[in-house]
Amino acid sequence: MSEAAAGGDPEAAVHPSETEWAAAVAALRGLPPGARVLLACHVNPDGDALGSMLGAGLGLRGLGLGRVTATFPGPMRLPAPFDALPGTDLLVAEEDADPAPDAMLVFDVASIERLGGLADRLRAAPVGIVLDHHASNPGFGRINLVDPAAAATSVLSDGLLRRLGVPLDAAIAECLYVALATDTGSFRFASTTPAVHELAARLIATGIPVGEISRRLFDTRPVGALRVFGTALARTVLEADGAGGLGFVWTYLTPDDLAAQDQAPSAIEALIDTVRTAAEADVACVVKPVRPGEWSVSLRSKGAVDVSAVAVALGGGGHRFAAGFSASGTVEDVVDAIRGLLPAPAGIRVNSGRISGT
Repeated sequence: MSEAAAGGDPEAAVHPSETEWAAAVAALRGLPPGARVLLACHVNPDGDALGSMLGAGLGLRGLGLGRVTATFPGPMRLPAPFDALPGTDLLVAEEDADPAPDAMLVFDVASIERLGGLADRLRAAPVGIVLDHHASNPGFGRINLVDPAAAATSVLSDGLLRRLGVPLDAAIAECLYVALATDTGSFRFASTTPAVHELAARLIATGIPVGEISRRLFDTRPVGALRVFGTALARTVLEADGAGGLGFVWTYLTPDDLAAQDQAPSAIEALIDTVRTAAEADVACVVKPVRPGEWSVSLRSKGAVDVSAVAVALGGGGHRFAAGFSASGTVEDVVDAIRGLLPAPAGIRVNSGRISGT
């Protein structure tokens, strides 16, 4: 799942212990300068995945580790908001990634399956460190720095770099700021704590151009993407009795919808943020095309429904208020599966009718 966190569940969080932090620091400091270090994040990476990974990569390179590379499963294509990030020179295509790294660090990956063909490298690496903030993460690394209360994985990257004694420069700060800003919805979500603002202040103090970064992330979109948004919003379905009477709103796009406007799937990542504003629904869903018959699904909740439980049941993961999963079949199949896992009023079964264009 490629999901921005709309809120964590701090009361249920288990922070990494100082023993875990110390183990990670010792493992990295114990690497020789010529060690091969591979960083990886999840398929279809978002701002937190890329920013956390590249920021950490720049920091590790600054420690004197000269053979640091970064990758993610699937085609090496960066969405426009992230292609200007510092550290993109660290990126290599999945097929060119080191097959047997001395150390591997994984960022923003809720389950090892989300690494695709890179998973075996993590299993075999002498040093394997997982940095993540998804509550559904089972801890699949040799060392797990997982904190469900963290607003973004960049919080963990910052914690590791500070403990390693890496100076915070503007390049690292921009990567971590992009990660933090995207996963807090530009500091609007419930995960935005005083500590989040304190971290943002430290990052901004390095001199990064916050206005320019924010425009790039949140206020720039091709006209073709706007038209695709319009298509999706026009077919939005509201099931007022869905989710136990709390309301369920959903929409979808097909590969043809994207092709008609010459848009990549990355162009619609932010669509869920518009759909979730529907006043009549607690739960929002967008079904996005990957390829014919395969979908990436975004789920959001305003607080009453734990959508991570739905996503986990369908093979994904995430947070209470923001989650997602991958699926195959028709849009009807996908929405029916979600609907069946949401709370339902006694005696009521909503049927929204057949869907065309799937």
